[in-house]
Parts: sequence; C-alpha cells; structure tokens
Amino acid sequence: MHSGVTLAVVSRASSAADRLRGSALGITAGLIGWFVLVEVTSGILQGFYVPLFSDIVTELGIHDSDVNWFEAAQLLLSALVVPVLAKLGDMYGHKKILLIAAVLTAAASWWLAFAGDFWSFLIAWALQGFYVVWLPLEIALIFERGRRQNRGVSMTRRAAGLLVVGLEAGAIIGALAAGRIFAATGGDLTVTMMIPAIAVSLVAIVIWLGVPESEPTPGRRLDTWGFVILAWGLLLITGALVYMRMINELDLGDGAWWWVVALLALGVAVFVWFVRYELRQDDPAIDIRVLRRPEMWPVQITAFLVGISLLGAQGPLSTYAGTDSSLGYGLGLDATGRSNVIGVYLVSLIVGAVIFAVTSRRANPRLILIGASALVGIGYTLFLPFHTELWQVLLNLSIAGVGSGALVGALPAAAAAAAPHGQTGIASALTNTTKTIGGTFASAVFGVVLAAGAGAVASQTAASLGGYLAVWAICAGGGFLAAVLLFFVPKVAFADEVPGEVAPSSVAGEVI
Repeated sequence: MHSGVTLAVVSRASSAADRLRGSALGITAGLIGWFVLVEVTSGILQGFYVPLFSDIVTELGIHDSDVNWFEAAQLLLSALVVPVLAKLGDMYGHKKILLIAAVLTAAASWWLAFAGDFWSFLIAWALQGFYVVWLPLEIALIFERGRRQNRGVSMTRRAAGLLVVGLEAGAIIGALAAGRIFAATGGDLTVTMMIPAIAVSLVAIVIWLGVPESEPTPGRRLDTWGFVILAWGLLLITGALVYMRMINELDLGDGAWWWVVALLALGVAVFVWFVRYELRQDDPAIDIRVLRRPEMWPVQITAFLVGISLLGAQGPLSTYAGTDSSLGYGLGLDATGRSNVIGVYLVSLIVGAVIFAVTSRRANPRLILIGASALVGIGYTLFLPFHTELWQVLLNLSIAGVGSGALVGALPAAAAAAAPHGQTGIASALTNTTKTIGGTFASAVFGVVLAAGAGAVASQTAASLGGYLAVWAICAGGGFLAAVLLFFVPKVAFADEVPGEVAPSSVAGEVI
C-alpha cells in the first residue's frame, strides 16, 4: 500500500515537473525569438554603414583616413562601458540595462542620421557602440531563466547559436540594403541613415514590452574604483593599439613608436594594480578568483585569440582579394567581387552557428570548442599553400568561418556556464571585451606587417606576399593555440546540473 502511494506521488511530481519544463520551454522559446530580432538589428548596425562610408566622407568633407577614427572611438567606448553595464545588469536586472543600452543606441543612431560635421558624427558613432553589450545581456537573461529549471547551460548554448545566426543575417541584410536604399532615395544620405535608427527604436520597444526581467542579486554594490582602474587599463592598452595602427596608416614617423611603448607599459602596470586591488575586494568589479578557474581562463583567452582572426583579419582579406593578380598573388577582384567573398565568409559563420546550435544538445561542449578552434587553425593554415585561386580562398575562408561562427555563439555561453550565480552578465561580457582587444591587437600588428613589404613589389601600394603569409600564420596559430588551451578545461565543464527526478523533501511532504 505504502509502495503504491509513493509511486503515485512520484508520478504526480514527475508530471508536474514535466509541465513546468514545458511551460518554461515555451516562455524561453518566445524570449529567444525576441532576442533574435534584437541581434538582427545589431547585425544591421554592423553591416549597414560600411557600404556608405565613401558617401559619408563626401558628405562630411573629410579624408578617407578619417574613417579610422570612427572605429577607434567606438572601440574605446565599448571597451570601457561593456564591463560596467554587464555588472549593473547582474546587480539590478539584465532587462533594465539592456533597455537602457537600446535606448542610448537608438538616440545615437538618430543623431548619426542628422550629424552634419565630423566631430558630431564621431561622438554619435562612438555612442552607438552601446549595442555591443546587447548579446552578453541576452545570454545572461537566457541563462538565468534556464538555470531555474537546471538546464541553463544547454539552453544557453542552443540559444547562443541562434542569436549568432540572427546577428550575421542582419549584417548581410544591412550590407545589401544600404546601397539599394541610398539609390532609391536619390542619394539622400540622411533618409538612408534613418533606417537603422528606426530599426533600433522598434527593438527598444520590443525589449520593453516583450522581454521579462531577470532576478537581480540583492546586497551587491558597484566596485566604482575597480571599474575606474579597469577603464584606465583598457583605455591605455586599446589606445596604444589604435595609435599603433594610426602611425602606420598616417606615416607619423619612427619617433611616435615611443608613445606606443609607453602606453602599453602603463597599461600593463595598471592591470597589475587592478588585479591586486580586486583580490582585496569582497564584491569586486571582476572576480579574479573566478577568472582563475580552469573552466574560465581558457575561454577568455580563446575569445582573445578568436578576435585576432574574426575581427583583425577582415581588412587584410579584403585588400588581398583586391590585389592585382599580375603580381603573382592576389585575386584582382573589384568591389563587387570582394563583397561576394565577404558574403561567403558571413554565410559560413551562420553555418557554424547553426551547427553549434544543433549539435550542442548532444555533443560535449568542451569538444565543440576544441573542434571549432581547430577549424579556425586549419582554415588559415590552408592559406599558406593555397591562395592563388578564388575557389581556394573561398574554401579556406569557409572552413575557418564555420569554426568562428560556432565559437562566437559558444564562448559567451561557456563563460556564463562557468560563472557563479550573479556574475553571468559580466562573465559573458568579458568574452566580448577580450575578443575586441584581440581584434584591435591583430589589426594594429597586421597593419605593420603588411606595410613592411609595401613598395618592395611591382606595385607601390600592394603589400608583399610575405606580409599576407605572416597574417595567415598568426591567425592559424591563434586557432591551434586556443584548441590546445581548451584541453585544460575539465571534461565535465559547461554541463547542466543533474538534479534528482523529484526532490526528497517534496515527496516526503506529499506522503505525510
């Protein structure tokens, strides 16, 4: 009799748990749908303006080289604000900060549409960089909601892949739409640039009405001094790297390199100070002890290494595709052909994100990270012997792109899984910050490497083949090094907790 009662209780409890999981799945599926729309908009922002740069330069009356300051300003602002906003999300609710970031991005996008001079445009462009925190906050919201059903890790992995698909699809949509809208409006740049502003404004409404809030962690405080020290360190390091690239592009002379060395040295010293300061804090800006964990530090270093190829190699790829093939290398493609090459690469990123989303439910997440990193290394290694034909370049890029697409989705999810409760936002955001620093570092170094051989070939503007081989070798080495470092991650990392079918206390309570 007692056995029958117990079985009935267990059955009812199991059915209740199934209903709870089903309900949560429906809520989370809707949440992911909203976030896909947000990431499509993020992609539009990243892809829409690039085809318009020549027209923006003409409209503002500036030089082509001045466009570099737009990227530098946005990079510096995002590096500074992303960790702070992510921590505020952990403290006060991720939706609140996501909505604030969306409103600020919308305001900056409208400012861009009507900016009539260089400095106004530069400030608006920098402020638009608040969109960089969207993805980390979305990952934190999904993870915290899934954590309540003990499946936050697996849910976040699948969702992250879908979000990356939305991001890359938005980038393609933005790049394709910009030129067509500009032509349809008769070359009216203001009207054309109102389109992304409208999109971001609508997304802010979507976040306000459609996204539920996470549970903020009570009793937290903002480590203001910790963030001030971190901001100075990031400002010095990224500033040195940006200035390093400017020296090369603007030919500022050898004397300017001393400033780069000084800024880098100061930046390293500030980061040492930051680590020592944070280890003494009860509620630090960034928990160094968490970063030391074997399931966390390889993920953050991998994000840095992935940024080298994902963000730093796109410029060299474009210039190589446009280099006159009569030099014995290069593809000699026009602007349309180069756009098609970039388009194939973006599609491969989508394929990688989809594969990650599909396989993450069954495959070991650690092995996925290792395999994806290895694909990046293999793809860029193939560039070393095979780079003279278009099909070779597309094949190499596709292999590397599949790996990169999987990593873009996997890394924030892995960081969130490795973070303790109340630190998912900042952990996810750090992968974005380290990836950005990696891309900035690579962009600066690649510029120097490619410039070193310019003029040594038949064309006075083309970089040497040796410079491109060095770029590809660095990207390949970064992928393989990341794969090796990820072997240090424990085999059981990034897995969901495995709870009992029914909590003993609940069963006992019903029997009584």
